[in-house]
Amino acid sequence: MKKTHTLLVLLLLAVSFPAPAGAQFLDHKTRKQLERENDQLRQRLEALQQEIEWLRNDAQERDSLVKVMNEASENEAAGMEAVDYFDTPSYYEKPARHNQPTYSDNMTDSLLSVWYLHRQARENTQGQGYDMDSVRFTSEVPDRVLIERLQRMNSFIQLPYNETVKNYMVLYSEKMPTKMGQILGLAKYYMPIFEEAFRRYGLPLELKYMAIIESALNPVAVSRVGATGMWQFMHATARNYGLKIDSYIDERMDPVASADAAARYLRDAYRIFGDWSLAISSYNCGSGNVNKAIKRSGRRDFWSIYPYLPRETRGYVPAMVGAMYAVNYAKEYGLEPTPVQIPEHVDTFMVNRNLHFRQVSEVLGIPIDDLRDLNPQYYKDIVPGAQGDQVFRLPYNYSNAFLDSQDTIYKYKVNEMFSGSVDEGRAAARPEAKPAAASGGTGQWVYYKVRRGDNLGKIASRHHTTVKNIKSWNGLKSDKIREGQRLKVGRR
Repeated sequence: MKKTHTLLVLLLLAVSFPAPAGAQFLDHKTRKQLERENDQLRQRLEALQQEIEWLRNDAQERDSLVKVMNEASENEAAGMEAVDYFDTPSYYEKPARHNQPTYSDNMTDSLLSVWYLHRQARENTQGQGYDMDSVRFTSEVPDRVLIERLQRMNSFIQLPYNETVKNYMVLYSEKMPTKMGQILGLAKYYMPIFEEAFRRYGLPLELKYMAIIESALNPVAVSRVGATGMWQFMHATARNYGLKIDSYIDERMDPVASADAAARYLRDAYRIFGDWSLAISSYNCGSGNVNKAIKRSGRRDFWSIYPYLPRETRGYVPAMVGAMYAVNYAKEYGLEPTPVQIPEHVDTFMVNRNLHFRQVSEVLGIPIDDLRDLNPQYYKDIVPGAQGDQVFRLPYNYSNAFLDSQDTIYKYKVNEMFSGSVDEGRAAARPEAKPAAASGGTGQWVYYKVRRGDNLGKIASRHHTTVKNIKSWNGLKSDKIREGQRLKVGRR
């Protein structure tokens, strides 16, 4: 930043004091020519002064964001109270971390179809393939009705109506009925968790709809660039906001922990930009890109900076409005939630010893997929309690049995469960998982044939590996793949 300012100062000096060698030509120039040159120099000087002011404001905003992130990260690491400008406690402050999360009383039955819906929503390609910058959807619902419905939603976040917003309203309510049904089914389970997180920080509850845009409510979603979980956190941002990521646990996949981190990020972004649409946009593309768009437009409102935002970010806020509209007016469009089996109540335990999902599943008779759905952050099926207290969730009807049988559970096949590598334990627990060669697999290559709508992030998530591994194994220099292509996805 200092180098940039120095360069601009030198440019200003050069503009203000032209080289004396040019003086010999002054006599040969007319007054109009000299006046024109003076006007040009004045315009250049004003432009450079404006650029310096923009750079100064950008540096102040960036420093503010870095300070907030560092304070939150340091306080989390030290076990202190999180910096909280809304005077409300964080779920992950000590000792509040031991509190059990509350869930809706409407949650009933088994979790098996939650996993099924995650997979179906991830693989459903409805709504894809449209160029939303050029497409113009039509609807039998008149514009005046669409506007009235938006107003009746009484959103705390401003919901303007224009052709771009209309496109996304029609897209989510009319163009993807099967996928929206799956999302509505998952929303019954996850939305109460998000609402609790945003209430904790005094934030608008409408922010919960961002998770639909980010991941279609899939807690184990992985993007082509490595953003992970329902709220699609990159590694560095997740660590800054206190989420654990190591060989056993990735809290980006924990619906409760990641929602708490997303709420804190959005709270900090709003303090910087003072506008919810800008804060939401920064969540997608980063505050730096939003600041660049503000500089280029000279304004600080979303629709003024819209043309200057990255292409994938422009539609983020309108898409959120479209998803919010479709959820609120699902009945008017005949959208029915896909039936989902969800536990009536979930009990939370703090585990301080290593625990394998198979130990709990085989001793208590709980389907192992139920444990994975409730605890997606433990992506190797191992709760690393030896590292310190870890959250472990169970359907409430198994709580007493778990408490009464803990000694038996922890001793059950302990040598078998933990004798080999973590990946060997996972392979035994999840037959469909194929450990990556980089993680110790030495058998024959496993191949996958690319289908329509696939991307590297989706394929990596499905085969429990990373985009980097798949690109390395297949000699890919970019993320582009084609339908019908055979890719190595790991070793048996």
